[in-house]
Amino acid sequence: MQCPLLYRFRVIDKLPQKPSEAATRGTLVHAVLERLFDNPATERTAGRATALIPGQWDRLLESKPELSELFAEDPQGERLSRWLSEAERLVERWFSLEDPTRLEPAERELFVETELESGLRLRGVIDRIDVTPAGDVRIVDYKTGKAPRPEYAEGALFQMKFYALVIWRLKGVVPRRLQLVYLGSGDVLTYDPVVADLERVERKLLALWEAISLATETGEWRPRPTKLCGWCDHQALCPEFGGTPPVYPLSVRPAEPGQDAQGRMDPVHAEAGRPVALEGP
Repeated sequence: MQCPLLYRFRVIDKLPQKPSEAATRGTLVHAVLERLFDNPATERTAGRATALIPGQWDRLLESKPELSELFAEDPQGERLSRWLSEAERLVERWFSLEDPTRLEPAERELFVETELESGLRLRGVIDRIDVTPAGDVRIVDYKTGKAPRPEYAEGALFQMKFYALVIWRLKGVVPRRLQLVYLGSGDVLTYDPVVADLERVERKLLALWEAISLATETGEWRPRPTKLCGWCDHQALCPEFGGTPPVYPLSVRPAEPGQDAQGRMDPVHAEAGRPVALEGP
């Protein structure tokens, strides 16, 4: 939805992306908040959480050695020290938003996958799922950035409704609450979905998949310029910046007369044997 051409670069061309300090810090903070719940409730303190940061950073470097490039030109370790301090502040801020001594998550970093009647598979990883004694489900997602302005809140909630749809189709339970925890600004955004919400999201995903399928077949992936272009790794290959995309690696068929090359926004009918899947952010 952000940019069809960027989708092509990432999913079809699989172009490498440079690691970023912001995204890597988010991964680190998520790992710390996940591991904190390994401790008994009384030991889930801010001090214990921040003490986890160095070890989790070492684990990240071990699993993804390329992250060391982020601080390759930092021989004295000053940038790394500031970066780790910023991660500490985000972790500490979380304690002003939630009380982990009163939480017992049912799931953490849970991979979920379900298949719709159309054949479209949905999958993603949910940061945290809480379940009350009464069986009410709360889906929680941590964000290390700042909360969006109210007019952009719906875009932020789409990811959460995606997860809610997967849980509903997988377990037959509509989550009671969706909660976005913004550590960058200290805000908590909540939404209580109903069945009609999730049905609308399902229709939107089916239409989106049809657009993706048609663009995959025709090779027509158009850039969609926004303010986010300034953070894109692929400007040199984007026509909006005078670049030329690499040769399309898939076979293509011409679009039918009168057919929008980016795909119609109607329900999709999956072809037998064709892999169809959408992943949550």
